[in-house]
Amino acid sequence: MSTMLHKNLACIEFLLSVSKNLSKPNKKWQKAFTSIYCSRALLSLAPKKTHNEVITTSTNNKLSHCVSYSILNLDPQKPFSNVDQTTIIKIIKQKDIQQLRDYGGLDSIATSLETSLEDGIHGDEQDVENRHEVFGKNTYKKPPSQGILHFVWEAFKDFTILILLLCAALSLGFGIKQKGPKEGWYDGGSIFLAVFLVIVVSSLSNYRQSRQFEKLSKQGNDINVDVVRSGRRQQVSIYGIVVGDIVCLKIGDQVPADGLFIDGHSLEIDESSMTGESDHVSIDRTQNPFVISGTKVADGYGWMVVTSVGMNTTWGEMMSTVSSTIEEQTPLQLRLNKLTSAIGKVGLLVAFMVLVVLLVRYFTGNTYDENGKREFNGSKTSVNDILNVIIRIFAAAVTIVVVAIPEGLPLAVTLTLAYSMKRMMADQAMVRKLSACETMGSATTICTDKTGTLTLNQMKVTKFWLGLNPVGPTPASEIGHDLLTLFQQGAGLNTTGSVYRPSGGLDYEFSGSPTEKALLSWAVLEMNMDLQELGKRFTILQVETFNSEKKRSGVLIKSKEDDQVNVHWKGAAEMILESCSHYYDISGNQHAITSDQKMVFEQIIQSMAASSLRCIAFAHKQVVLEEETPGIISDTGLTLLGMVGIKDPCRPGVMKAVQECQNAGVNIKMITGDNVFTARAIAFECGILKEGQDTKYAVIEGPEFRNYTHEERMERVEKICVMARSSPFDKLLMVQCLKQKGHVVAVTGDGTNDAPALKEADIGLSMGIQGTEVAKESSDIVILDDNFASVATVLGWGRCVYNNIQKFIQFQLTVNVAALTINFVAAVSAGDVPLTAVQLLWVNLIMDTLGALALATEKPTKELMQKNPVGRFGPLITNVMWRNLMAQAAYQIAILLTLQFKGEAIFGVSAKVKDTLLFNTFVLCQVFNEFNARKLEKKNIFEGITKNKLFIAIISVTIILQVIMVEFLKKFANTERLNWGQWGVCVGIAAVSWPIGWVVKCIPVPEKSFFRYIKWQYICFWKKN
Repeated sequence: MSTMLHKNLACIEFLLSVSKNLSKPNKKWQKAFTSIYCSRALLSLAPKKTHNEVITTSTNNKLSHCVSYSILNLDPQKPFSNVDQTTIIKIIKQKDIQQLRDYGGLDSIATSLETSLEDGIHGDEQDVENRHEVFGKNTYKKPPSQGILHFVWEAFKDFTILILLLCAALSLGFGIKQKGPKEGWYDGGSIFLAVFLVIVVSSLSNYRQSRQFEKLSKQGNDINVDVVRSGRRQQVSIYGIVVGDIVCLKIGDQVPADGLFIDGHSLEIDESSMTGESDHVSIDRTQNPFVISGTKVADGYGWMVVTSVGMNTTWGEMMSTVSSTIEEQTPLQLRLNKLTSAIGKVGLLVAFMVLVVLLVRYFTGNTYDENGKREFNGSKTSVNDILNVIIRIFAAAVTIVVVAIPEGLPLAVTLTLAYSMKRMMADQAMVRKLSACETMGSATTICTDKTGTLTLNQMKVTKFWLGLNPVGPTPASEIGHDLLTLFQQGAGLNTTGSVYRPSGGLDYEFSGSPTEKALLSWAVLEMNMDLQELGKRFTILQVETFNSEKKRSGVLIKSKEDDQVNVHWKGAAEMILESCSHYYDISGNQHAITSDQKMVFEQIIQSMAASSLRCIAFAHKQVVLEEETPGIISDTGLTLLGMVGIKDPCRPGVMKAVQECQNAGVNIKMITGDNVFTARAIAFECGILKEGQDTKYAVIEGPEFRNYTHEERMERVEKICVMARSSPFDKLLMVQCLKQKGHVVAVTGDGTNDAPALKEADIGLSMGIQGTEVAKESSDIVILDDNFASVATVLGWGRCVYNNIQKFIQFQLTVNVAALTINFVAAVSAGDVPLTAVQLLWVNLIMDTLGALALATEKPTKELMQKNPVGRFGPLITNVMWRNLMAQAAYQIAILLTLQFKGEAIFGVSAKVKDTLLFNTFVLCQVFNEFNARKLEKKNIFEGITKNKLFIAIISVTIILQVIMVEFLKKFANTERLNWGQWGVCVGIAAVSWPIGWVVKCIPVPEKSFFRYIKWQYICFWKKN
C-alpha cells in the first residue's frame, strides 16, 4: 500500500509541476485533470469490499461514505434551465390571469428570468448572449422575397410588351415567308431581342428597387427603445431587446416584445393592429398586466418586463407571414401609363391608315417593282406574288406600331424613383411610400412644427421667476427650505424622465423628452434635487400625463412620513396661471392673486415668450385624499410655485432653408403648441415672418381658427403664417382647408395625435428622432435628422423627379413624332418605309433604355428651387416641352424626308447607302438632342455636365454601339459602310440640333397649357351657339 501511495504522490507532484506558461483554457483543463486524478488516487487507498459485502450493502440500502475525498461535478449548469418558457409564452398569448397567479405572479417570473423589476438585467455581453441563446433574438423570420422571375413575369403582362410580342411573331412569320429562314428572321428576331432586353432591364430595375425598399423598410423598423439595465436607463435597438429587459413605455411608443406590466400610470394600449378593435385597453397589474408586441401606447406611461421575443410573440408569428412589397403605382406612373396607351392607340391608327392606303394603291395598280413594272395586273398576278406584297405591307404597318409605342416611359419612372429614393436616404430622408417622391415636387404649402424641426430641441432653463421677482443663478440658496422642497417634488415626481448617476461618477445622465431633460437638469444641478430620495419619501397615487391637447401634466402624491397629500401641476404657463388663485413670493409667503397681479404675471410670460423662451409654470395644492374625486386630480385653487423660461435655439441654416422654400413659391406655415408670443418670435427668427409684416391675419391661435365659420376659414387660411396654441385637430382642419383651396400640402409631425393630419396631407413628413412610431407609420417620408433643412432637400428631390420625367418625355416624344411621321409619309408616298424594324427598334432601345438612364439620374439644381410649384393640376407636358419637341421633330422630319427623296441625287450614292445615311443621321440627331433635353428652359445645355459622369458614359456607349451597328452589322441592320466624309455629313446635320434648341428657347410661350386654351375656346364656341 505504501508503494502505491508513493507512486500516486509522484504522479501528483508531476502534475502540479507542469509549466505555468499555459494559456487560461489549458490551465483550467490541467486543474480539472489534477482534481480527478487526486480523487481517484485517494479512492484507491480505501479498503476494497468482497463481492458478498457489496451484495449485503446493496440489500441493506446503506452506502458507506469516505470522508477523505469528494466527487466533483464538472458539467456546468446551463443558464435559465429552471425557466418554464413554454408556459410563460402561453400565459402571455392567452392573457390567462389565473394561470399567471398559479405560476407565482410577476415576481416569480422575474426571479426565474434573473431580472430585477427596478434595475433590470445586468446587461453585460455574456448575459445578453446567454439570453439570446436560451430565449432567442427579437427578430422574426421573413417570407422569401420575390425573385427576379416574378418581375420578369410581371413585365410580360404589360399590354405594350404583348403588342410588341405579337408584332415580333407577325414580322418573323412574314420575314421567313419572304426571304427564307436564313435572312428572314432578322426583323422579327430583332423585335424579340428588343422586347427581351426591355423586359430584362425593367425586371432588374424593379427587382433592385424591391430590394432597396426592403432594406429601407428594415432600417425604418429598427427603432430605439428605452430600457433599464443595471439600474441605468438607456436606449437599445428593438432588435437588441432580450427576455428580462425592463422597457419604459410612453405615449406613441410601439411595444417591442411581449411582456408583463410592472408599474405606471394611466397606461392605455391601442391593440387595433392585433385585434382590429379600436377601443383602447387599460393596463394594470392586477386585472390585465399583459402587454403584447406590435401594439401602440395610446396614453399614460409605464414599465414592463419582457417575457418573450421574436417568433415567440404573436406579432412575430403574424409578421413572418407578411412581406413588404411595392405593388403601388404612383400617380405619375398612372399618368404615364395613360400617355403610353394614348400614343400606342395613335400608332395603331396610323398603322391602320398606312395599311389601307398601301393596299388601295397596290390593288389599283399604283405601285411598281424595282424594274419599273406594275406590281398588280389583275388576274395575271399570281396568288403567291399578291401574298408576298400583302405580307410586305403588313410588315410596314407593324414597323410603325413598333415605332409608336414608347416602352421606355415606365422604365424611366422606375429608374428615377429608385435613384431618388437612394439619394434621398443619403440626404436624411427615408421614403416609406413611392408616390411621395414625386408628389413632394408639386407641394405648394408646408405646415411645419416648431420644436425640433425649426429649433435644435436642445433645451435649457435660462430664466426663473418666483412670484413677481426673477431669481439669480443659484436659486437653491435664495429660497426657503419648504418652498425648495415643493419645487423638488413638482420637478422630480411630476415627470416621465429619469436621472442616472454611475457609482463614483461625477456627471448625471438625464433621460426623457427634451423638455423633461431640461427641467430635470435644472432641478438636480440648480435646486439640489435627489430623485432617488424623493422616490423613497413619497408615493405616487395618480398621474395625468402630458399631451398636446391638455398642454400640462399632474400628479397626486402622498408623503410616507406624515401622510400629507399634495397635487402638483406643471405645463404651459398661461394655462397653469388660469388655475391658480394664490402664489408664493421669494420668502415662501403665500399671497392671493389679484387682477393687477395676474396682469403682471401675464406680462412676465409674454416677455419670456418674446425672447423665444418656452414658459413652463409649476403649481401645487395640499388636499385631503378622502375629499378627492377618484380618478380625477384637482386642478382648481392652485398655488403658483414659480415659472421657468426654457431656451430652444433655432437650427443653424433653418432661415436659409425657409428662404429657399419661399423662393420656390412654397408657403411655409408654422403650427405649434407654444403660446402666440413665443411662436411669433421664433417665426421672425426663422424668416417665416418678415420685418414690418402685418401680423393681424398672419398670426393666429388654434381656438380662434377653430371657432371660425367654414367660410371665414376658407377666406383666411392662405394668409395664415403662424398658428399658436394649436391642437392636432387644428392642424388637421388647416390641412383640409388648404386642400379644398387646391393646394398640395406637406405636413410635418412627431406626436401620436399628429397621425390624422399626416394621413390627410398629400405628403406626411414624420420626425425620425423625436417622432413616435404612430406618427412614422402614418407618414410618407421620415426625416431622419428632424431638421427643416432636410424638408427643403426633399422638396428639391421631389421637383427633380418630376423634372427628370419631363425631360425624358420630351426626348422620347421627339423620337416618336419624327420616326412616325417619316415612315408614314414615306409609306404613303413611296409605298415603302425608309427605316426598317431592326433600325427603329435599335433607336428605341438605345433611346429608351440608355436615354432613360442618362436623363433619370440628373441631380437637383438651384434653378428647380426658383420656379413656382406645379401644383395639383399642372400639365405633365408643358407648353415649353411642346415648343422644344415640335421644333426638333420638325427639323428632323425635314432633313430625313429630304434624304429620303433627294439623298441619292445630292450625295451621288446608291439607294442602300442613302438609307444608311438616313438611319445614321436619325440616330445621331437623337444623341445631340439628348443634350438639349438636359435643360428644358436654360440655353446653356452643358452646365453641370461634368458632374454627371453617367450621362457622358451613356453618350459614349451609344456612339460606339452606333458605329458597330453601321460598320460591322451590315446584314443584320441592313446598312452599308460609310466613309469619313459621309460620317462627317451625318454628324454635321445632327449637330444643327444644338443651335436650333438655343434659338427656340428664346421664343416665349404662355404658362397656360395650349390644350386647356383650346378646350376653353371650344366651350366658349358651344356656349355662343
